[in-house]
Amino acid sequence: MPEDRETLAFYARAAETYSQWSKDHQSPRLETFLSKLSPGARVLELGCGSGRDSATMLAHGFDVVATDASPEMAAQASRHLGRAVSVLPAGELSALAEFDAIWANACLLHIPRQELADVIARINAALKPQGCFYASYKGGEGEGRDRFGRYYNYPSIAVLEALYQTLPWTSLEISQDIGGGYDGEKTTWLHVTAVGC
Repeated sequence: MPEDRETLAFYARAAETYSQWSKDHQSPRLETFLSKLSPGARVLELGCGSGRDSATMLAHGFDVVATDASPEMAAQASRHLGRAVSVLPAGELSALAEFDAIWANACLLHIPRQELADVIARINAALKPQGCFYASYKGGEGEGRDRFGRYYNYPSIAVLEALYQTLPWTSLEISQDIGGGYDGEKTTWLHVTAVGC
């Protein structure tokens, strides 16, 4: 299983606190992502956390499949959404051409570097033709942990380009900005939007 055990242990301990925090921190890129999709598009959310972004997508009329690698976070999201949320580590995704879009906000950043290429390949395979995929990462130059013990793969733009470009995409955009997170620290965020073939 590619998800890091210590990271999952953090989310098990802090599920309720993290869920409350995340409900107030909507992704500013979600609306842009959704504007690229057809009405009623089928969207997979990996790492849904509290269910905040899935709730927004459902309110916009999309067919959303919310998932999280942490059973405790999936339970929090189930309560928030009023529907079942599946426990699905990204490395166990096996769908083929099933989704119009995949949203993985602040989720794949916890996948160990040596497993990340396989996870991105699974996502590529799960997209329908012209399917849209978004993921965000904390940027850096090497693997490490934050003060809560959570693992981060901390890629550079060059590392992400090399990983993504091994797969067929019709377009690939990577941008960066400065933002924050649960740890309250300023950090470089890398945003990847890719469209499948």
